[in-house]
Amino acid sequence: MLARLIPFNCLLVLLCACNPGGRGPSAIGEAYVGPATLNLRQELAPKSPVVGTVKHGEKLDVVQTRRRFVRVRTRSGAMGWTDSRQLLSTDEMDDLRELAEEAGKLPSQGEASVYDALNMHTEPNRGSPSFAQIPENGSVAVVGHRLVPRLPGTTRQTSIVTPAPPKSIRKKKQKESSRIPPPPMPAAPPLPANWLELSKSALPQSRSEEEFAKEAAAGTAREKEEPAEKPIPLEDWSLVRMKDGRTGWVLARMLVMAIPDEVAQYAEGHRITSYFALADIKDGDQMKHHWLWTTIESGREPYEFDGLRVFIWNVRRHRYETAYIERKLRGYYPVVATKGAERGEGATFSVIVDSGGQTVRKTYVFNGTRVNLQRKEPFTRDPGQSVPQTAGAAPPGQPAPPDPGFLDNLKSRAKSVLK
Repeated sequence: MLARLIPFNCLLVLLCACNPGGRGPSAIGEAYVGPATLNLRQELAPKSPVVGTVKHGEKLDVVQTRRRFVRVRTRSGAMGWTDSRQLLSTDEMDDLRELAEEAGKLPSQGEASVYDALNMHTEPNRGSPSFAQIPENGSVAVVGHRLVPRLPGTTRQTSIVTPAPPKSIRKKKQKESSRIPPPPMPAAPPLPANWLELSKSALPQSRSEEEFAKEAAAGTAREKEEPAEKPIPLEDWSLVRMKDGRTGWVLARMLVMAIPDEVAQYAEGHRITSYFALADIKDGDQMKHHWLWTTIESGREPYEFDGLRVFIWNVRRHRYETAYIERKLRGYYPVVATKGAERGEGATFSVIVDSGGQTVRKTYVFNGTRVNLQRKEPFTRDPGQSVPQTAGAAPPGQPAPPDPGFLDNLKSRAKSVLK
């Protein structure tokens, strides 16, 4: 009996040595869960029973692959099948964490709400995984914008399994052939005796200018008949930040800026891209605000706004009125505003716009009833970033020096008045 147990015990020792911990097959790669929740199924069939549920960010071991489907193992040891497009590689997970860290330092451009539940994506692409969901009537902070082409049928490419190195192809040694070389080619035949006459008859006859004009007109007509290529549609994506710090991309048209309706009614069909309260003002038992907003007419542009407007609350007439407005701009995020004291005294805001082919930052002062340009300085913007850099801004709490061009203009106007 003991002799029979010895081989069995040896077999157990060998199995434990090959697979320490007894967790099944060894891992061939690693991945992270992309969606908020993901079901792992026992087999590839969609109606196969669920063997486990994992959450966003959990690390999984990849043990087997079949085309785009992979079999993964959780920390608890459960193994199941899922679509590889629902998983994130190590690099993608690091990029997502870095995006959340950078977005946490960006100033909010205003709170936005959603009518229905909206998925947040890891990239501004419909095919990218959605790792979180904004609930119905939920609110997020808008911090960035990006314009991307919408390509039909595009799928995200991810590499969660380290590919094997390509096999080296051995070149076959060319054996020296000992065959007899072929005989030399025969000499070319001589030219015919009447080769000059033959050459003259083969020359094309000269065409008249009318024939050239007809051919050009025919070519133009063919070009008009050919259908022109359809332009690739573009989509506006917004970078949003939830209250718990999670950051992701959503379609901008699904967001509604949470500015009060009594102010939003003056948008004139334009989409509000940012808004700020410049001051608080009390009207009886109600608390109102002086507002700054930026808008864009149609969207799908490589900039964030084409107009800005400042509203003040008229205490006597109990309504909002326009104190300042600018149109036909090419403005970019971020718009920075500092709240003023009572009735808006000391409030400032700055915008980044294109001016004469140069990107500049304009800083304005709001004294409660009027808006004055205080400073205008060059600004370096990185087109590759979703949000421009904020370098060059005036330190908070310190008044910016006046714009020299603004002072020169004021002096010239004063001289013309004195004359």
